Amino acid sequence: MTLSLLSILLGAGMSVPQIYALTKPAQFTAAARRLPRNLPVGVALMLLATLWFLWIVNREPIADFSAYKPVMMIAFGAVGLLTCIFVQDFLAVRGLAVVLLLLGKLMVDTGRPHLGQSPFVLLIQVWAYVLIVLGIWFTITPWKLRDLIEFATATENRIRVGSAVRLAFALFIVALGLTVFRQM
Repeated sequence: MTLSLLSILLGAGMSVPQIYALTKPAQFTAAARRLPRNLPVGVALMLLATLWFLWIVNREPIADFSAYKPVMMIAFGAVGLLTCIFVQDFLAVRGLAVVLLLLGKLMVDTGRPHLGQSPFVLLIQVWAYVLIVLGIWFTITPWKLRDLIEFATATENRIRVGSAVRLAFALFIVALGLTVFRQM
């Protein structure tokens, strides 16, 4: 994937919930507050994360472990599936945390070859590491996302200001993808 396409997809994906929050703050608040304990969303996120992780492991050349790769694939797949069954408390947060970790890996891997071409590539790299730290933090303390959502949606003004700032950042990322990162 090119850095340009990744930036456009990241910015566009980040823009959608912000626009929804700005146009319908009450509905956004209700949906956001249900997210941490939403089991269907949790199963979907965990299965997405499991499949994405298995795809990465399958593509990695693991010379030292090549004989064990089929067993590792089965074991990792089983962990992902069994998590959906036995770790249902805050499953959406845990699934989101793993997706954030994998997204951070994708962002770092895509941006790393272009670090010397533009200082704006550092923005993508720093954002990736923020997502990785959040993924680790939410994996260890999933209730913190619930608390963060409660704080961010406490008032309509907080929702509007937070969403406007995130939307501006998302649009800036899209603009970088369309201009500065166009050839990357």
